[in-house]
Amino acid sequence: MGKRARQRQKNQPTGRDDRDNAGWGAGYADIVKENKLFEHYYKEQGLVPDGEFEQFMDAMREPLPATIRITGYKSHAKEILHCLKEKYFKDIQEVEIDGQKMEAPQPLSWYPDEQAWHTNMSRKIIRKSPLLEKFHQFLVSETESGNISRQEAVSMIPPLLMKIESHNKILDMCAAPGSKTAQLIEMLHADMEVPFPEGFVIANDVDNKRCYLLVHQAKRLNSPCIMVINHDASCIPTLHVQSDGKRDILFYDRILCDVPCSGDGTMRKNIDVWKKWTTSNSLHLHGLQLRIAVRGVEQLAVGGRMVYSTCSLNPIEDEAVIAALLEKSEGALELADSSADLPGLKWMPGVTSWKLMTKDGQWFSDFSEVPSCRHTQIRPTMFPPKDPEKLAGMHLERCMRILPHHQNTGGFFVAVLVKKAPMPWNKRYSKLRKDVSSSSTAQTGSSPAATTPADAARLPESAGGEGEGEGEGGVVAEGKAEEEAEEEAPKGVSLAQETSAKQEGVCGPPPSKKMKLFGYKEDPFVFLTEEDPVFTTIQSFYDLSPNFPKLNVLTRTHEGKKRHLYMVSKELRNVLLNNSERMKVINTGVKVWSRNSDGEEFGCAFRLAQEGIYTLQPYIRSRMIMVSVEDIKVLLTQENPFLSKLEEHAHAQAKKIGMGSIVLKYIPNPNNPAEPQCPIQLCGWRGKTSIRAFVPRNERFHYLRMLGVEVFREKQGVGQKQKDGQKEGKEEVEDGAMENEGELDLENGDKNGSSEPKSEGDKQGTSS
Repeated sequence: MGKRARQRQKNQPTGRDDRDNAGWGAGYADIVKENKLFEHYYKEQGLVPDGEFEQFMDAMREPLPATIRITGYKSHAKEILHCLKEKYFKDIQEVEIDGQKMEAPQPLSWYPDEQAWHTNMSRKIIRKSPLLEKFHQFLVSETESGNISRQEAVSMIPPLLMKIESHNKILDMCAAPGSKTAQLIEMLHADMEVPFPEGFVIANDVDNKRCYLLVHQAKRLNSPCIMVINHDASCIPTLHVQSDGKRDILFYDRILCDVPCSGDGTMRKNIDVWKKWTTSNSLHLHGLQLRIAVRGVEQLAVGGRMVYSTCSLNPIEDEAVIAALLEKSEGALELADSSADLPGLKWMPGVTSWKLMTKDGQWFSDFSEVPSCRHTQIRPTMFPPKDPEKLAGMHLERCMRILPHHQNTGGFFVAVLVKKAPMPWNKRYSKLRKDVSSSSTAQTGSSPAATTPADAARLPESAGGEGEGEGEGGVVAEGKAEEEAEEEAPKGVSLAQETSAKQEGVCGPPPSKKMKLFGYKEDPFVFLTEEDPVFTTIQSFYDLSPNFPKLNVLTRTHEGKKRHLYMVSKELRNVLLNNSERMKVINTGVKVWSRNSDGEEFGCAFRLAQEGIYTLQPYIRSRMIMVSVEDIKVLLTQENPFLSKLEEHAHAQAKKIGMGSIVLKYIPNPNNPAEPQCPIQLCGWRGKTSIRAFVPRNERFHYLRMLGVEVFREKQGVGQKQKDGQKEGKEEVEDGAMENEGELDLENGDKNGSSEPKSEGDKQGTSS
C-alpha cells in the first residue's frame, strides 16, 4: 500500500464507529431518507388521517425498534418470560448510561400473554454496560436455540388472526424466512401433552435457497407436523389424501397468503427502499399477488379462513387484490370483521377509493382513462369496482391498515377472508370437467381414474378467467393452468405405479425433469413397515408401548444402514405417500433416533435424539430416570459425573438401568413455585460408572437459565483463531463450574461409546 493510500485510509472513519453512532440505521448513513414521488403519491391517495401526514413521514424516517417474540410451547414460554421479567428487565431499569436511566423493554399491548416485546436499545448502548451485554448474550443464545425469535411486530399479526386450532390443516403459501410459520407451529402444539396434533403445517416457498432458511427456522421447534415444499405459490399443486379408502383432494382449513410485495411499509428497516421506490413496483406485482390469492382460495375448505397480508401500504397491492378476489368469487368469499380479535392494536380501516399513478406522474381514476398502449401494464382489477352497491357489499373497510406512527411499528396490510361456498368456476364448469375427463381417457387409452380431479379443475379455472375478462388475461391464466397440469400429472405415471409405490411405503423424490431446473436433489422419504427388523431391538430396549405408531417412522435412504430415524404425524404421512410425483419436499419429520456405532453391544444400535424426545417420550416405558432440579444442574454443568453425584432417588433408579441411551425426566412440583413449572426431558447416556446428558450447547444454556444458573460468555479478542483442544470461551455458572464450549456439542461423541458421524443429508439441510 502506498503512502497516500495509507493516509486516506487513516483519515476515513471506521465503519464500526459509524454504525454504532447511527444506532439501528447502521451502515446506511449515505442514503438520504427522501423520496418526493413517495410523499406525493401517498398524500394524493389520502390514506393517512388528516393532519397526521408529517407524523407519518417522521415515523418512516426513524429506525425501527427491535422486537422479540418468545417462541416455543406454552409452559416453556412462560418460564422464559419469567426469566426475562425477573432477571433482566428489572435490572435494566436501574442502569444509567451517560446520565440517563435506561428504558426497559415494553410488551406489545395487543400480543397475547406478554409474549412479544420491543426495545429502542442500540448496539452502542448495549456495549456500554456489562449488564446489558449479558442481556444481549441471553437473547442471542435463546434465539439460536429457538426459544426467542427476532421478528418485526406487524409480522406477528397474520397468524394471530387465523384462529388456529390443533386439528387444522394449514398452508403457508409464501413462507420464507419462516417467522410466521414458527408461530403457526406453536399454535398447533398449544397442548404439549399431545405429541401428534391432528393438524399440520405445509410451508411453501418458490425460492429453493430460502426454503433451507425456512427449514432452519421450523426445525428449532422440533415438530413432527411440519413439511417444507418448494413450488411457485401461484400454481401450487393440488394435493391428495386417502380418506376412508377413497382418494380425496386436500383442502386446507387455514391458509396464510403473505404475498411478495413492494415493501414500502418496511422503509424503517430496509433503508434502500427509499431510493428504489416507484409506483411501477406495485403495478408489476399486482397480477402475481392476485394469482397467488386466487390459488389460495381454491385450495381453502368451505368454512376455512385465509389471511392475505403485505408489508406495503399501496392499495394496488392491498384493497385492489381483495376487491378483485371478492368480485371473482361471486359471494363465495366474504371479508371477516376482525376488529375485536386483537384488542390494543391500532389500525385504520381499508379504503374504498384509490387512484393509480405511473412512474412519470400520470394519474388514472378508472380503467377507461388508460390508453390502450398501457393495457399490458395496467389492468382493470387495479381499480375500485364502479358499482357503489357492489363496492359497499364487499365491506373493504374490514381490511386492516397498520400505520407506522400509531404504535411505532412498520407499515402493514392484512385482510381475513372466510370461504362460504365452493368457488363459482368449479361449480359452473362441472360438466366441462366430465367431458374433459372422458375425452382424455379416449385419447390416452388410460383408465378414467388416471385423470385426477386436480387436472380437470385446472381447465375450468383458465376458462373462468377468460370468461370474466379479469385477472391477468385468459392467455396467461391458460398458460399457467397448462404448466401446472403438466406438473401435477407427469406423463407415464400410471395409477398402478403410484399404488405399488405406496405399498412399498416409499415417497420418492419428484420427477428428475423437475429436479434439473433448480435446487438440490433431495434424498427420498422412505417409511418403515411394522415388520422392519430395526424395530426388533428398539421395541425391547426401550419397551415401546403397543400404540407406538411404527408406520409414522421414516428414514432418508433406500439402501445401506439407516443412520437416522424420523417421525411425522399420520396426517403428514398420508400427504407424503399420496403426492410423491406432485410436489417437491425439502424437509419433514423430527429426528427421534440416531445410529450409535458401538450401541449394539449395549442392546440397541440406536440412541435417542434430543430433537424428538418430547414426541417420542410418551411411548417409552423403560430406561427413564426421574430427576430433580439439582440433578439437572449436575448433568448440565459437569461433563461425565459419576452416578454417585445424583441425588438418592435418581441414583437408585440409575443403578437399576444397564448401559446405553436413557431419558432424564423432570416433573414440576406445583407446591414449589421457585422451581421451573414446566416439564423437562433430556436425552442421556448411562455409562459404566457415570452418566451424562446428550444436549446441544444452546439448549444446555437454556435449561440452566431456567434453573436459575447464570451463564455468561467472556469476550474474546476479535479475529482470534480457535485451535484444536483450545477453549472457545469460558462459561461461568454460579456454582463455579467451568465448561468447554467445544465439548458441549455432544453430537460428536463421548467416552462411553456413543460417537455419531454426521450424515450427508444433514449437511444439505434435510431432516436432521
